[in-house]
Amino acid sequence: MTADLIRTPRTYQFTDFLVRYGVLAMALTLIIGFSFVIPGFASLTTASAILQAQAVAAIAALGMTLAAVVGDLDLSVGATAGLSVTVAAMVMIRFNLTGVTAIVCCLLAGAAVGCLNAVLIVVLKIPDLLATLGVMFTIQGLKKWLVDGQTLTTGMTLPNGEKMPGKFTDDFSAIDGSKLFGIPLSVIVLIVVAILVWVFLERTRFGRLFYAVGGNPVAARLAGARVNRYRFAAYTISGVLASIAGIILASRLRQGDVTAGDSVLLDAVAMTLIGFAVLGARKPNALGTVVGAVFIGVLLYGLTRLGLSYFTQDLIKGLVLLLSLVLSFSLSRKRVR
Repeated sequence: MTADLIRTPRTYQFTDFLVRYGVLAMALTLIIGFSFVIPGFASLTTASAILQAQAVAAIAALGMTLAAVVGDLDLSVGATAGLSVTVAAMVMIRFNLTGVTAIVCCLLAGAAVGCLNAVLIVVLKIPDLLATLGVMFTIQGLKKWLVDGQTLTTGMTLPNGEKMPGKFTDDFSAIDGSKLFGIPLSVIVLIVVAILVWVFLERTRFGRLFYAVGGNPVAARLAGARVNRYRFAAYTISGVLASIAGIILASRLRQGDVTAGDSVLLDAVAMTLIGFAVLGARKPNALGTVVGAVFIGVLLYGLTRLGLSYFTQDLIKGLVLLLSLVLSFSLSRKRVR
Protein backbone atom coordinates (compact mmCIF):
# COMPACT_ATOMS: atom_id res chain seq x y z
CA MET A 1 0.00 0.00 0.00
CA THR A 2 2.79 2.42 0.95
CA ALA A 3 4.69 1.65 -2.25
CA ASP A 4 1.57 2.30 -4.34
CA LEU A 5 1.06 5.63 -2.62
CA ILE A 6 4.66 6.59 -3.30
CA ARG A 7 4.53 5.60 -6.95
CA THR A 8 1.22 7.31 -7.71
CA PRO A 9 2.50 10.92 -7.80
CA ARG A 10 5.45 9.88 -9.96
CA THR A 11 3.16 7.99 -12.31
CA TYR A 12 0.90 11.01 -12.52
CA GLN A 13 3.84 13.31 -13.26
CA PHE A 14 5.12 11.05 -16.02
CA THR A 15 1.65 10.74 -17.57
CA ASP A 16 1.16 14.48 -17.33
CA PHE A 17 4.49 15.05 -19.07
CA LEU A 18 3.56 12.66 -21.91
CA VAL A 19 0.17 14.30 -22.41
CA ARG A 20 1.59 17.82 -22.47
CA TYR A 21 4.92 17.41 -24.17
CA GLY A 22 4.86 13.98 -25.83
CA VAL A 23 4.48 15.30 -29.39
CA LEU A 24 7.09 18.02 -28.86
CA ALA A 25 9.48 15.48 -27.33
CA MET A 26 9.01 13.13 -30.31
CA ALA A 27 9.59 15.98 -32.75
CA LEU A 28 12.77 17.03 -30.94
CA THR A 29 13.97 13.44 -30.88
CA LEU A 30 13.40 13.12 -34.62
CA ILE A 31 15.26 16.35 -35.34
CA ILE A 32 18.24 15.31 -33.22
CA GLY A 33 18.27 11.79 -34.65
CA PHE A 34 18.04 12.91 -38.28
CA SER A 35 20.71 15.55 -37.65
CA PHE A 36 23.18 12.82 -36.68
CA VAL A 37 22.49 10.48 -39.61
CA ILE A 38 21.68 12.97 -42.42
CA PRO A 39 24.38 15.49 -43.38
CA GLY A 40 23.11 19.07 -43.37
CA PHE A 41 19.72 18.21 -41.86
CA ALA A 42 20.03 20.73 -39.03
CA SER A 43 20.04 23.86 -41.20
CA LEU A 44 17.83 26.77 -42.15
CA THR A 45 17.70 25.43 -45.70
CA THR A 46 16.16 22.19 -44.47
CA ALA A 47 13.68 24.05 -42.26
CA SER A 48 12.62 26.21 -45.20
CA ALA A 49 12.25 23.15 -47.44
CA ILE A 50 10.11 21.35 -44.85
CA LEU A 51 7.79 24.32 -44.35
CA GLN A 52 7.49 24.86 -48.09
CA ALA A 53 6.62 21.19 -48.65
CA GLN A 54 3.98 21.29 -45.90
CA ALA A 55 2.50 24.71 -46.70
CA VAL A 56 -0.36 23.38 -48.83
CA ALA A 57 -1.62 20.75 -46.38
CA ALA A 58 -0.96 23.00 -43.36
CA ILE A 59 -3.11 25.87 -44.66
CA ALA A 60 -5.89 23.41 -45.53
CA ALA A 61 -5.52 21.93 -42.02
CA LEU A 62 -5.93 25.38 -40.46
CA GLY A 63 -9.25 25.66 -42.30
CA MET A 64 -10.24 22.23 -41.04
CA THR A 65 -9.24 23.36 -37.55
CA LEU A 66 -11.76 26.20 -37.68
CA ALA A 67 -14.52 23.76 -38.61
CA ALA A 68 -13.39 21.42 -35.82
CA VAL A 69 -13.47 24.29 -33.29
CA VAL A 70 -17.23 24.71 -33.83
CA GLY A 71 -17.71 20.97 -33.42
CA ASP A 72 -17.76 19.91 -37.08
CA LEU A 73 -15.35 18.37 -39.56
CA ASP A 74 -14.66 19.43 -43.14
CA LEU A 75 -13.60 16.51 -45.34
CA SER A 76 -13.77 18.56 -48.54
CA VAL A 77 -10.61 20.64 -48.02
CA GLY A 78 -8.45 18.43 -50.25
CA ALA A 79 -10.98 18.44 -53.08
CA THR A 80 -11.39 22.21 -52.73
CA ALA A 81 -7.63 22.69 -53.03
CA GLY A 82 -7.68 20.50 -56.15
CA LEU A 83 -10.57 22.54 -57.56
CA SER A 84 -8.45 25.69 -57.18
CA VAL A 85 -5.71 24.05 -59.23
CA THR A 86 -8.18 23.31 -62.03
CA VAL A 87 -9.76 26.78 -61.85
CA ALA A 88 -6.36 28.48 -61.95
CA ALA A 89 -5.32 26.41 -64.98
CA MET A 90 -8.57 27.13 -66.81
CA VAL A 91 -8.35 30.87 -66.18
CA MET A 92 -4.73 31.25 -67.25
CA ILE A 93 -4.15 28.43 -69.77
CA ARG A 94 -7.54 28.05 -71.40
CA PHE A 95 -8.86 31.61 -71.23
CA ASN A 96 -5.46 33.38 -71.21
CA LEU A 97 -6.33 35.71 -68.32
CA THR A 98 -4.09 37.19 -65.62
CA GLY A 99 -2.75 35.56 -62.47
CA VAL A 100 -4.66 38.02 -60.29
CA THR A 101 -7.89 37.00 -62.02
CA ALA A 102 -7.03 33.35 -61.34
CA ILE A 103 -6.46 34.06 -57.65
CA VAL A 104 -9.81 35.85 -57.35
CA CYS A 105 -11.62 33.01 -59.13
CA CYS A 106 -9.97 30.42 -56.88
CA LEU A 107 -10.96 32.30 -53.72
CA LEU A 108 -14.53 32.65 -54.96
CA ALA A 109 -14.64 28.92 -55.77
CA GLY A 110 -13.38 28.07 -52.28
CA ALA A 111 -15.92 30.38 -50.65
CA ALA A 112 -18.69 28.81 -52.75
CA VAL A 113 -17.70 25.31 -51.62
CA GLY A 114 -17.60 26.48 -48.00
CA CYS A 115 -21.05 28.03 -48.32
CA LEU A 116 -22.38 24.84 -49.91
CA ASN A 117 -21.08 22.82 -46.97
CA ALA A 118 -22.64 25.28 -44.56
CA VAL A 119 -26.04 25.16 -46.27
CA LEU A 120 -26.07 21.36 -46.24
CA ILE A 121 -25.00 21.11 -42.59
CA VAL A 122 -26.41 24.20 -40.91
CA VAL A 123 -29.59 24.77 -42.92
CA LEU A 124 -30.52 21.30 -44.14
CA LYS A 125 -29.22 19.57 -40.97
CA ILE A 126 -27.21 16.89 -42.79
CA PRO A 127 -24.47 15.37 -40.56
CA ASP A 128 -21.15 17.09 -41.21
CA LEU A 129 -19.23 13.93 -42.14
CA LEU A 130 -21.83 12.85 -44.69
CA ALA A 131 -22.31 16.32 -46.16
CA THR A 132 -18.63 17.15 -46.61
CA LEU A 133 -17.92 13.65 -47.91
CA GLY A 134 -20.64 14.10 -50.54
CA VAL A 135 -19.29 17.53 -51.45
CA MET A 136 -15.80 16.05 -51.73
CA PHE A 137 -16.91 13.46 -54.29
CA THR A 138 -18.96 16.08 -56.16
CA ILE A 139 -16.00 18.46 -56.44
CA GLN A 140 -13.66 15.68 -57.53
CA GLY A 141 -16.05 14.88 -60.34
CA LEU A 142 -16.64 18.54 -61.17
CA LYS A 143 -12.98 19.44 -61.59
CA LYS A 144 -12.51 16.51 -64.00
CA TRP A 145 -15.69 17.35 -65.90
CA LEU A 146 -14.54 20.94 -66.40
CA VAL A 147 -11.43 19.78 -68.28
CA ASP A 148 -12.79 16.56 -69.82
CA GLY A 149 -10.65 14.53 -67.43
CA GLN A 150 -7.41 15.92 -68.86
CA THR A 151 -4.52 17.74 -67.23
CA LEU A 152 -4.29 21.23 -68.72
CA THR A 153 -0.76 22.14 -69.81
CA THR A 154 0.68 25.03 -71.74
CA GLY A 155 0.30 24.62 -75.49
CA MET A 156 -1.78 21.44 -75.36
CA THR A 157 -4.53 20.68 -77.86
CA LEU A 158 -7.93 19.37 -76.75
CA PRO A 159 -9.62 16.44 -78.56
CA ASN A 160 -11.91 18.93 -80.33
CA GLY A 161 -8.88 20.62 -81.87
CA GLU A 162 -8.86 23.64 -79.55
CA LYS A 163 -5.33 24.73 -78.65
CA MET A 164 -4.64 26.27 -75.27
CA PRO A 165 -3.62 29.90 -75.84
CA GLY A 166 -2.29 30.85 -72.39
CA LYS A 167 0.15 29.80 -69.71
CA PHE A 168 0.73 30.20 -65.99
CA THR A 169 1.79 33.81 -65.55
CA ASP A 170 5.10 34.73 -63.95
CA ASP A 171 3.47 36.53 -61.02
CA PHE A 172 1.27 33.52 -60.23
CA SER A 173 4.19 31.07 -60.53
CA ALA A 174 6.18 33.27 -58.14
CA ILE A 175 3.83 32.40 -55.26
CA ASP A 176 5.68 29.14 -54.68
CA GLY A 177 8.68 29.73 -56.92
CA SER A 178 10.26 32.87 -55.49
CA LYS A 179 11.64 34.04 -52.14
CA LEU A 180 11.49 37.13 -49.98
CA PHE A 181 14.48 37.69 -47.71
CA GLY A 182 15.49 34.12 -48.45
CA ILE A 183 12.12 32.69 -47.37
CA PRO A 184 9.78 31.13 -49.97
CA LEU A 185 6.63 33.19 -50.48
CA SER A 186 4.48 30.13 -49.84
CA VAL A 187 6.09 29.79 -46.39
CA ILE A 188 5.38 33.45 -45.68
CA VAL A 189 1.75 32.90 -46.68
CA LEU A 190 1.59 29.92 -44.30
CA ILE A 191 3.08 31.94 -41.44
CA VAL A 192 0.68 34.85 -42.01
CA VAL A 193 -2.37 32.55 -42.21
CA ALA A 194 -1.29 30.65 -39.09
CA ILE A 195 -0.82 33.86 -37.10
CA LEU A 196 -4.18 35.24 -38.23
CA VAL A 197 -6.02 32.03 -37.31
CA TRP A 198 -4.23 31.84 -33.94
CA VAL A 199 -5.01 35.47 -33.09
CA PHE A 200 -8.62 35.01 -34.19
CA LEU A 201 -9.17 31.91 -32.05
CA GLU A 202 -7.15 32.83 -28.99
CA ARG A 203 -7.31 36.63 -28.76
CA THR A 204 -10.70 37.72 -30.09
CA ARG A 205 -14.24 37.55 -28.80
CA PHE A 206 -15.40 35.77 -31.94
CA GLY A 207 -12.76 33.08 -31.47
CA ARG A 208 -13.95 32.43 -27.94
CA LEU A 209 -17.50 32.17 -29.25
CA PHE A 210 -16.31 29.64 -31.84
CA TYR A 211 -14.99 27.48 -29.00
CA ALA A 212 -18.20 28.00 -27.03
CA VAL A 213 -20.27 26.84 -29.99
CA GLY A 214 -18.13 23.75 -30.40
CA GLY A 215 -18.05 22.98 -26.68
CA ASN A 216 -21.76 23.29 -25.93
CA PRO A 217 -23.96 24.71 -28.70
CA VAL A 218 -27.09 24.64 -26.54
CA ALA A 219 -25.46 26.69 -23.77
CA ALA A 220 -23.96 29.05 -26.37
CA ARG A 221 -27.39 29.58 -27.92
CA LEU A 222 -28.96 30.25 -24.51
CA ALA A 223 -26.17 32.76 -23.83
CA GLY A 224 -27.15 34.70 -26.94
CA ALA A 225 -24.64 33.41 -29.48
CA ARG A 226 -25.97 32.89 -32.99
CA VAL A 227 -24.69 29.36 -33.32
CA ASN A 228 -25.71 28.76 -36.92
CA ARG A 229 -23.98 31.92 -38.10
CA TYR A 230 -20.70 30.92 -36.47
CA ARG A 231 -20.88 27.44 -37.96
CA PHE A 232 -21.67 28.94 -41.36
CA ALA A 233 -18.70 31.30 -41.06
CA ALA A 234 -16.38 28.47 -40.02
CA TYR A 235 -17.16 26.43 -43.13
CA THR A 236 -16.89 29.45 -45.42
CA ILE A 237 -13.46 30.37 -44.02
CA SER A 238 -12.40 26.73 -44.27
CA GLY A 239 -13.29 26.75 -47.97
CA VAL A 240 -11.35 29.97 -48.56
CA LEU A 241 -8.25 28.64 -46.76
CA ALA A 242 -8.45 25.41 -48.77
CA SER A 243 -8.55 27.50 -51.95
CA ILE A 244 -5.44 29.38 -50.79
CA ALA A 245 -3.73 26.03 -50.32
CA GLY A 246 -4.82 25.14 -53.86
CA ILE A 247 -3.39 28.40 -55.21
CA ILE A 248 0.01 27.52 -53.75
CA LEU A 249 -0.27 24.00 -55.15
CA ALA A 250 -1.18 25.33 -58.61
CA SER A 251 1.78 27.70 -58.49
CA ARG A 252 4.00 24.73 -57.64
CA LEU A 253 2.66 22.42 -60.36
CA ARG A 254 2.12 25.07 -63.08
CA GLN A 255 -0.45 22.86 -64.75
CA GLY A 256 -4.05 21.81 -64.15
CA ASP A 257 -3.40 18.34 -62.77
CA VAL A 258 -6.79 16.64 -62.27
CA THR A 259 -5.38 14.53 -59.40
CA ALA A 260 -4.02 17.55 -57.52
CA GLY A 261 -5.18 17.83 -53.93
CA ASP A 262 -6.12 14.17 -53.51
CA SER A 263 -3.45 13.63 -50.83
CA VAL A 264 -4.10 16.91 -49.02
CA LEU A 265 -7.10 15.66 -47.03
CA LEU A 266 -5.31 12.86 -45.16
CA ASP A 267 -2.36 15.10 -44.32
CA ALA A 268 -4.68 17.87 -43.14
CA VAL A 269 -6.62 15.45 -40.93
CA ALA A 270 -3.38 14.13 -39.44
CA MET A 271 -2.10 17.65 -38.69
CA THR A 272 -5.38 18.69 -37.10
CA LEU A 273 -5.63 15.59 -34.91
CA ILE A 274 -1.98 15.74 -33.84
CA GLY A 275 -2.71 19.30 -32.78
CA PHE A 276 -5.11 17.93 -30.17
CA ALA A 277 -2.13 16.39 -28.35
CA VAL A 278 0.17 19.43 -28.36
CA LEU A 279 0.58 20.82 -24.83
CA GLY A 280 -2.32 18.62 -23.69
CA ALA A 281 -4.87 20.86 -25.41
CA ARG A 282 -7.38 18.06 -26.18
CA LYS A 283 -9.10 20.47 -28.55
CA PRO A 284 -8.49 21.82 -32.06
CA ASN A 285 -6.12 24.79 -32.03
CA ALA A 286 -4.02 26.70 -34.53
CA LEU A 287 -0.71 26.29 -32.69
CA GLY A 288 -1.17 22.55 -32.39
CA THR A 289 -2.06 22.23 -36.07
CA VAL A 290 1.11 24.08 -37.10
CA VAL A 291 3.20 21.92 -34.75
CA GLY A 292 1.54 18.86 -36.30
CA ALA A 293 2.46 20.13 -39.78
CA VAL A 294 6.09 20.66 -38.77
CA PHE A 295 6.21 17.29 -37.02
CA ILE A 296 4.90 15.43 -40.08
CA GLY A 297 7.17 17.49 -42.33
CA VAL A 298 10.27 16.59 -40.33
CA LEU A 299 9.27 12.94 -40.30
CA LEU A 300 8.59 12.68 -44.03
CA TYR A 301 11.61 14.75 -45.06
CA GLY A 302 13.92 12.67 -42.91
CA LEU A 303 12.48 9.36 -44.09
CA THR A 304 12.74 10.50 -47.71
CA ARG A 305 16.38 11.48 -47.27
CA LEU A 306 17.02 8.06 -45.74
CA GLY A 307 15.57 6.45 -48.87
CA LEU A 308 12.49 4.79 -47.36
CA SER A 309 9.71 3.88 -49.78
CA TYR A 310 6.51 5.94 -49.87
CA PHE A 311 4.34 3.11 -48.49
CA THR A 312 6.70 2.70 -45.54
CA GLN A 313 6.39 6.42 -44.89
CA ASP A 314 2.58 6.12 -44.92
CA LEU A 315 2.79 3.28 -42.39
CA ILE A 316 5.03 5.26 -40.05
CA LYS A 317 2.88 8.38 -40.44
CA GLY A 318 -0.21 6.37 -39.50
CA LEU A 319 1.49 4.93 -36.42
CA VAL A 320 2.60 8.39 -35.32
CA LEU A 321 -0.97 9.66 -35.70
CA LEU A 322 -2.29 6.79 -33.57
CA LEU A 323 0.33 7.53 -30.92
CA SER A 324 -0.65 11.20 -30.83
CA LEU A 325 -4.30 10.21 -30.37
CA VAL A 326 -3.34 7.98 -27.45
CA LEU A 327 -1.49 10.92 -25.89
CA SER A 328 -4.39 13.26 -26.51
CA PHE A 329 -7.29 11.13 -25.36
CA SER A 330 -6.44 7.87 -23.59
CA LEU A 331 -3.61 9.08 -21.34
CA SER A 332 -5.33 12.42 -20.84
CA ARG A 333 -8.39 10.69 -19.41
CA LYS A 334 -6.22 8.66 -17.06
CA ARG A 335 -4.57 11.85 -15.87
CA VAL A 336 -7.97 13.40 -15.13
CA ARG A 337 -9.09 10.31 -13.20
